[in-house]
Amino acid sequence: MNISEHKGVWVFAEQRDGKLQKVSLELLGKGREIADKLGTELTAVVLGHNIQDIADNLLSYGADKVLACDNKFLSHYSTDAYTKVICDLAVEKKPEIIFIGATFIGRDLGPRVSARLRTGLTADCTGLDIDSETNNLMMTRPAFGGNLMATIVCGNHRPQMSTVRPGVFSRLEKDSSRINGEKVDYVAVELTEKDIRTKTEEVVKLSKNIMDIGEASVLVAGGRGLGNAENFSKLEELAKVLGGTVAASRAAVDINWADKAIQVGQTGKTVRPKLYIACGISGAIQHLAGMQDSEFIIAINKNPECPIMKVADLAIVGDLNKVLPELTAKIKAHKEEAAI
Repeated sequence: MNISEHKGVWVFAEQRDGKLQKVSLELLGKGREIADKLGTELTAVVLGHNIQDIADNLLSYGADKVLACDNKFLSHYSTDAYTKVICDLAVEKKPEIIFIGATFIGRDLGPRVSARLRTGLTADCTGLDIDSETNNLMMTRPAFGGNLMATIVCGNHRPQMSTVRPGVFSRLEKDSSRINGEKVDYVAVELTEKDIRTKTEEVVKLSKNIMDIGEASVLVAGGRGLGNAENFSKLEELAKVLGGTVAASRAAVDINWADKAIQVGQTGKTVRPKLYIACGISGAIQHLAGMQDSEFIIAINKNPECPIMKVADLAIVGDLNKVLPELTAKIKAHKEEAAI
């Protein structure tokens, strides 16, 4: 393989029902930084049907150009269809790097694309940078159960590929002045029913009525130190007063005190709220990896020596059963006083 032929950074812009997924905008922000270091173009690749508005939006969030693949067979995600379209484009245009969000779709799509292109894939990256000497992509991810961080390089194959979990990177500010129809290339897609081995008969959406913790600006998280599942009600009271939502550590989820959808950490979600309150969470490295970029961290724990207390901006040593109700009451009183 002549790797010098490969140029440009691609971001797979995932959309569902015409709605661009948050991780795609975050990847455009990091992709912009990587592309600038390499002195190359940042291209967003979006697949779907009737996606003109999405294509324009991608330009406003940092893409230099957009490859828009609009076809009725791409209306709903299909491993066969999406893999064929992206691989055909990659073989023709030879990108140097491809970023994909580590969503349910991305975790299915990424390995299939990398295998067909005969290249490597580093999954669940938490750090991306360029080696100044070789211009290789340095992909950092947790390894050995999160006990250390490994930086992986794909030096002999192209494209270099990685998946990135939502919430790891920040999106750029929207700049509508970047929108330019000439920068959107609507690619003619050659797909037939024979290319797709599965057929979508019906789409049924199930909702657990749980707020996406990745979108919350305030999170009140509980761990095994709460003592029992019933104490999550105290977290809910505090979260309600603060206008936030409740999250949990893996330990709390594993013993069925909380739903997997609100788990923070290496095997849960990566979050970066303005305020993160950790209640009864010791702070194992797997949990810290998912919340350490929060703007302000408050930790409440009986043990002053546990790891979470060392990364907290404010550490409260005490009994949760006493601290939480008092903290909630104080905030309520302050808000009522401010409203007078």
